[in-house]
Amino acid sequence: MTNTYATPPGGLPPQKPFGSSRAVFNEAYVFLPQRVMTDIVTSNLPHWTNTRAWIIARPLSGFAETFAQYIMEVAPGGGSLLPEPDPHGEGVLFVVSGSVSLAINGQAYALSVGGYAFLPPGCDWKLQNETEASACFHWIRKSYEQVEGIDIPEAFVIANEADITPTAMPDTEGRWATTRFVDPDDLRHDMHVNIVTFEPGGLIPFPETHVMEHGLYVLDGEADYLLNQDWVHVQPGDFMWLRAFCPQACTAKGSSRFRYLLYKDVNRHPKLR
Repeated sequence: MTNTYATPPGGLPPQKPFGSSRAVFNEAYVFLPQRVMTDIVTSNLPHWTNTRAWIIARPLSGFAETFAQYIMEVAPGGGSLLPEPDPHGEGVLFVVSGSVSLAINGQAYALSVGGYAFLPPGCDWKLQNETEASACFHWIRKSYEQVEGIDIPEAFVIANEADITPTAMPDTEGRWATTRFVDPDDLRHDMHVNIVTFEPGGLIPFPETHVMEHGLYVLDGEADYLLNQDWVHVQPGDFMWLRAFCPQACTAKGSSRFRYLLYKDVNRHPKLR
């Protein structure tokens, strides 16, 4: 089965009243529908050329605190030789359209649609679009939490997420499964960025309530998603940002699979100050 992935629409809506908005920002969660990701909300970044970014999550005091998530659009000839400004910053890249040339510590990789890369803190990486078409990828950044006696994980690249067999959740007959890019028991990693897939009619049958905060970008399909006390209908390109302990559940709708890119912080003690 060929996987497809949503991308921001860009552009601008027509000059007419917009009516009601699906966008939500409250004390428990943020919901950004795809339509709000227009040209006028993009950012330019230092040391990136021919590139624009939709920054859809960032550490925010009193709300969510562990990660930033960008959707990067790199035009032909664009990219960066100095992409990561924070020496403690680790990252994950996931390509949703086009292809890019990625170098990690001098090793070259061609990363195309469905490609995934983990970039540990302090690694030397560069990214260029050497093609004649724009490329789009997610870049999720986190400040790595070093633990005495535990090594920093090494960089790795997965050519295509379809090369990894999803792990079915227990007692779901495969209707709810997770594509895991690192071993959940590997304590070197303090964040997971996975892909969650629900077959039509699949569901989370209870309100998950846990310490991990989440970023969820809908790659494909539709669902009704519980965010705190609100049921929200989500579609490709929508983004949800849940603070710790925000209840969540979902039911996949329609005849196609419902899939999202999921960030969560893991494997570390909560900070006490």
